[in-house]
Amino acid sequence: MLYNRKLLNDIELFINTDDILVIYGARQVGKTSLLKLIIEKFSLKNYAYFDLEDLRFLELFETSHDRVINFIKQNYEINPNRKFYILIDEIQYLSNPTSFLKILHDHYKQFKLIVSGSSSFNIRKKFSDSLVGRTVNFELYPLDFEEFLNFKNFKISLKNRINEPIIIEKIKEFYKEYILFGGYPKIVLEENLKRKEIYLQQIIDTYIKKDIKDIANIRNILKFNNFLRLLSLYSGNLINIQEISKSIGLSKQTVEEYILILENTFIIKLLNPFFRNLKKELTKRPKLFFYDSGLMNMLMFKQIPQEFTGQLFETTIFSELLKNFGKENIYYWRTQDKKEIDFIVQIGNDLIPMEVKINSANFKKTSMRYFNKFYKPNKCFVIVFEKNNSLPNEYKFIYPWDIYSVLLQ
Repeated sequence: MLYNRKLLNDIELFINTDDILVIYGARQVGKTSLLKLIIEKFSLKNYAYFDLEDLRFLELFETSHDRVINFIKQNYEINPNRKFYILIDEIQYLSNPTSFLKILHDHYKQFKLIVSGSSSFNIRKKFSDSLVGRTVNFELYPLDFEEFLNFKNFKISLKNRINEPIIIEKIKEFYKEYILFGGYPKIVLEENLKRKEIYLQQIIDTYIKKDIKDIANIRNILKFNNFLRLLSLYSGNLINIQEISKSIGLSKQTVEEYILILENTFIIKLLNPFFRNLKKELTKRPKLFFYDSGLMNMLMFKQIPQEFTGQLFETTIFSELLKNFGKENIYYWRTQDKKEIDFIVQIGNDLIPMEVKINSANFKKTSMRYFNKFYKPNKCFVIVFEKNNSLPNEYKFIYPWDIYSVLLQ
């Protein structure tokens, strides 16, 4: 069974254009399923699907575009009056995808190319400037919480504010699972907790053994593995290159290179600080977040704990904001005297400060008041998992899933 993904709505706008559609995303986030969903959702009749992890197809594509075209003509029925869709999975394995894609795009207008890749790092190295203006890029993430509920067949619209206590408690159970195990589709669909752990570890192992060794060309896998585990402790915190370098026994340059690779293979994201003064912003350290809390949990503990920490909770909020508002619209805020707000979301000209606390009782007003005094936002929120009975009226306390009804309307 194929479950709907929100990215389809964006892809639909370009499904009949001449653009090459490029779908990026980490391993196991559902790129292959999305390609199949595109076929099903848009009722594609004329299409060919190739997975370049299959060496037979990789060898074919490495020969010449003529041989690929001849293969398609011999094995597929092509209607001359309709577009023919060529869907290519794991395009990063092709040694020179630029030439192949450019020739097909420029000289075979009947063919519409839709390709996916597990590493923007490698794809960007292999895609030359000659493809500029020919591609439209899409980034596929692990499931957001709304997609998570859909995969769980829990039929409820988060676009409407939920107030019924029984339903809130049920959603809390789901959100706790989302925090502990994350949003990788295969993990979400698996009911057995032990198998969830095993599958998460397999994602980590495959990433290290394939993407890192084969794509990023890192040979000291043991050190990289230790580095990755150490980095999981930093999620939600300011990154200190010098400290990490000393802890793991790697040079600062190597640490910076590893972080760049992790960002471009969709494992972590660096979150920049918000300042009105751009020069100041560029001189401040970023925060580090993992995209997926389940992956982070396995790296930290080598198993999934029964309860979650504030660090994990904050990581899921970051992930929700990233998936729904875009990485270019999210910041954190911190002053010289360490007043701090977890997230600043920019929507148009509006700045929305957000604090994240497991329990509303732990919220302190100082930082939010200070920010509001200088920036005067129209809205400010405290995102919590538990609400106590006495909530200050000047701030809006919301559950994580209220993001969909309060901010995404």
